[in-house]
Amino acid sequence: MPAFRPALQPAVLLSIAAALAPVAYGADIDTAMLLDPVVVTGSRIGHSSFDLPAAIDVVSGERITEGQARVNASEALVAVPGLVVQNRQNYAQDLQISSRGFGARSAFGVRGVRLLADGIPATMPDGQGQAATFNLDMAERIEVLRGPFSAIYGNHAGGVIQLFTRDGRGPPAIESGVLAGSDGAWKSDLNAEGERNGIGYLLDASRFHTDGYRHHSAATRDQDFAKLTTRPDADSRLVLTANGLRQHDTQDPLGLTWSAFEANPRAADAAAVTFNTRKSIDHLQGGAFYERRFGDDRLQLTAYTGKRQVIQYQAIPPSAQINAKSSGAVVDFDRDFGGLGARWIGVRQVAGGSLTTTVGLDYDRSQDDRRGYENFIGTQLGVQGALRRSEQDTVTSVDPYLQAEWKSARWVLTAGVRHTDLMADVADKYLGNGNDSGSVTYRRTTPVLALLYKLTPNLNLYTSAARGFETPTLNELFYSGTAGGFNFRL
Repeated sequence: MPAFRPALQPAVLLSIAAALAPVAYGADIDTAMLLDPVVVTGSRIGHSSFDLPAAIDVVSGERITEGQARVNASEALVAVPGLVVQNRQNYAQDLQISSRGFGARSAFGVRGVRLLADGIPATMPDGQGQAATFNLDMAERIEVLRGPFSAIYGNHAGGVIQLFTRDGRGPPAIESGVLAGSDGAWKSDLNAEGERNGIGYLLDASRFHTDGYRHHSAATRDQDFAKLTTRPDADSRLVLTANGLRQHDTQDPLGLTWSAFEANPRAADAAAVTFNTRKSIDHLQGGAFYERRFGDDRLQLTAYTGKRQVIQYQAIPPSAQINAKSSGAVVDFDRDFGGLGARWIGVRQVAGGSLTTTVGLDYDRSQDDRRGYENFIGTQLGVQGALRRSEQDTVTSVDPYLQAEWKSARWVLTAGVRHTDLMADVADKYLGNGNDSGSVTYRRTTPVLALLYKLTPNLNLYTSAARGFETPTLNELFYSGTAGGFNFRL
């Protein structure tokens, strides 16, 4: 096995959490109304956010939906401290998200920050994720976990962003909405929710379109979402979710030099027009979450599966594709992905406090049928030409973990450890330029330790330390190789 080089070095954080009990604005001191505490699940255990020894923020459903277009996660996350969310208004490239610097070097999509929706991963096993799959219309809250404590989520967890949708409740209701803006932007949304015979349902469908601020930046996005919740018996809960994303022929205006931007900020790069750079995405994913209580103990099971299809036309000139090792300038892949998760949460009284122990295992797998084509036929540019790449890429991750939390009246001690085994395997089917088949395995154990002391009811002191890591994504393995092949020594 090649030597492993962790991309995230050991991180140690010492922080002081200080807060006054929130009160209703304008209330007299004697009659002040305390607001309900915010309960978060970022540590995998339900907690008041104030009593968690970590940097965590919660964006409420009202903040996400009221007065917002609910098109990009940047609308809701822009005010979260320690988080940088760049909306480049390029729907072919998605948002760039970084948490305390982790994720800043991502050229497209999200890496270095782990994404989850209703407990189901929105990040692929190799660490690449897409915030565009989040359904913001039905969001109840978004939890953002930053700093060392996020390492309990394993690979590519320099930060963790979790979206939770609301449950369908009450009598049947239908809601629709339409909004419009500048540059030909508009969005329509239709949703229904309710509860019948103990089964809550939530359905949503929306379409967003923009002509784009810049030339050659038009996009149309269709999203669908469905959620069912039920209780098979008094001690169990079952949640089923499904979501879809479609973006066909999303135009990519590419980047501009500073001088070109000053001359015309609405312009597209000339190559974007010449090669008609564009991207199409079809994403479909479904998941299930089951929880059963045994007194104070709980068993939680998750399963998910999905399919993602992408075809992207890039602006690589034909002269650069003469090299036999070139993979062309049209990226085309079909991805099947899925995973399973299981964890047992046990609660015992120990040494005058409550000890909560979590033992779990996560298994994730993705398989790509990936092809590359030239982006020209003769003198015609921006079309699918000759085949230059064909392979099957498989990434498998197995992560057992153990976490324990001891809590007394004033102290909270948390310790955890997670072991990751990640294997990337490439089966080359295009052998005219050599055989690039191979595999690489990364293994790493990451610890987490945190201590919190409740100095007063309104002031906590805490410190936390952890070691995290990032493995190369499939794209990084490929594009860091010599002569156009994979670099399994990375």
